[in-house]
Amino acid sequence: MNSRILTIISRGQSENPVKRQLESDLGDALEKIDGSRTLIIPNLYDLPIGGDVVQAIRAWDGPIVVYAWLFERAARWVLDRNGISGHEGEVLLKSEDDDEDEVTNEDDEEEKERVLAARELPKRRIYCVNLRDAQSVEPFAEEFQRIAQVSSEDELHAWIDRDVPLHQMQRFLQPTNDTALNTNAEAANVQVPVLKFDESPGRRWYPVIDFSRCTNCMECIDFCLFGVYGVDTIDTILVEQPDNCRKGCPACSRVCPENAIIFPQHKTPAIAGADVEVGGLKIDLSRLFGAPDEDATKVAARERDEQLVMAGRDAVGLSVGIPKRQADKPVEPKDDLDNLIDGLDDLDL
Repeated sequence: MNSRILTIISRGQSENPVKRQLESDLGDALEKIDGSRTLIIPNLYDLPIGGDVVQAIRAWDGPIVVYAWLFERAARWVLDRNGISGHEGEVLLKSEDDDEDEVTNEDDEEEKERVLAARELPKRRIYCVNLRDAQSVEPFAEEFQRIAQVSSEDELHAWIDRDVPLHQMQRFLQPTNDTALNTNAEAANVQVPVLKFDESPGRRWYPVIDFSRCTNCMECIDFCLFGVYGVDTIDTILVEQPDNCRKGCPACSRVCPENAIIFPQHKTPAIAGADVEVGGLKIDLSRLFGAPDEDATKVAARERDEQLVMAGRDAVGLSVGIPKRQADKPVEPKDDLDNLIDGLDDLDL
């Protein structure tokens, strides 16, 4: 198998010894697998966009596998925020709790135009693996081997589609040191050492946008009063000044109608990037977003007011940046699903 995949292990923010050991053991395991060029980096979310780590990853144009203590969706869009994009690769390794946490939208809803549909992505796949999905190294290593096999088959099929001569495809399947994307050491079947980056970025807090969900409605830029959001040259929303964001505040995520705004380190899964859908659901969104006793829009306005006051500014409540379709939404009587959710909350599972 050719070494054509960049594998990234993103360390957790804390110095939890269990996490550190799993990261180290995973690096050791991947070092022994042909097909992996492995980097161990500081926490992916904390990296500065112009730093050495981001620039090193940007220089890679092939498939990428990322292991991080983040939800898969969060890791993918943090990479995208740093200019590292590609098509989503399917990851089969899942936590046993995933099926219980996932909420799907079964309501009929008019298909909306998503920002991602208008973007051109590099012809490579990015696979994001949540390090919380297993307790030992073996499942992660097995998933990498599966991904590597899929990537090799994808590349071979691409060569066939381009009518590449048979002798060139044979050299791809059995590469020599002048055709493989390897160092001389790799071509000689010598283990390639894991490369560790020692940058020590401070902890950061900023939103990332899931453009596979974002409809460019601009509600976030209307709501945020701290200059975090902006638009690019074609008037598409972007996180322009991430470090203007107020630490710990996820308010804009609560008002996004598509759940497209992610704060990867937030304690509430729906805000941190868990794979849940919200559009058209008959469900109390305040509960989904971790606010059990109050409408999510009111919670967001209160959180924003707290940050405004801390910054020496006046609170604005619901008078600024709250879309009428949310602020004027009538409160519906609770149905059986609402009562079921209330009961589950009371059990404090």
